[in-house]
Amino acid sequence: MSTGPAGHVARSTIRPYSETRDVTRGAGSLRTFLRTADGVSIDSVYEPGAVVYDGSGLRSGAGSDALSRDLVFVIAHGFTGDADRPHVRRVARALVRYGAVVTFSFRGHGASGGRSTVGDREVLDLAAAVGWARELGHSRVATVGFSMGGSVVLRHAALSREAAVDAVVSVSAPARWFYRGTAPMRRLHWLVTRPSGRLVGRYGLRTRIHHRQWDPVPVSPVEAVPRIAPTPLLIVHGDQDGYFPLDHPRMLAAAAGEGGELWVEAGMGHAENAAPEGLLTRIGDWVVARAG
Repeated sequence: MSTGPAGHVARSTIRPYSETRDVTRGAGSLRTFLRTADGVSIDSVYEPGAVVYDGSGLRSGAGSDALSRDLVFVIAHGFTGDADRPHVRRVARALVRYGAVVTFSFRGHGASGGRSTVGDREVLDLAAAVGWARELGHSRVATVGFSMGGSVVLRHAALSREAAVDAVVSVSAPARWFYRGTAPMRRLHWLVTRPSGRLVGRYGLRTRIHHRQWDPVPVSPVEAVPRIAPTPLLIVHGDQDGYFPLDHPRMLAAAAGEGGELWVEAGMGHAENAAPEGLLTRIGDWVVARAG
């Protein structure tokens, strides 16, 4: 579903651009709307962790160190999520112990504008969030994506050389498009492709879905992965994932070769809701060790 896939546009349009306005500050945090390269407003939240924002720039807070001042996690949620969903906030709380955190709502989700293209032009939303993190003074950026967001962080790292990140973590992501091999994915395709499904998405799931089909089809995650190296890449998948079976992460890991690391988590289901605290802690440790 797309008005024009990010995988096929000129790189100049992937370069992040943010228009910051209506900023809300509290306890060092910021909330604003970013403007993507194609003009969509993206609701975004910044939490400094061990860093405080004093209005003129970033400065270290009590107990902070060079690592926490330098590193920021940009979290890309799954389909039907948004920056305020409890499972997204839980991920942010876990990772803010390791550095600053940016969360945002993809287009068509939450308070953001536009309509969801289910992983296509969402790469521009992530680019805007990464650009904002850089503008706030962070020289090291790690993207952490879940499900749809997991596919977006892979494609962003491969396609957005002008806004290169320092580490990529993809959790519960598909390897290829149009997969219908599980009942949850068949339901998702109904939700996306049928007018009645899109009504359910809008009023039942607070997700506004674009009616246009992808034309042309964007680069798939498995096609994007080989282009990410030498950026450190971690692929995480649960062995009880009800959406995408284990051939998906294995395809991604095989495409990444020595440039990627694969964790298959015993007993874990799908995406943010299924990620245990211990896994989020290990992800934070991995990023700290790999991101520069």
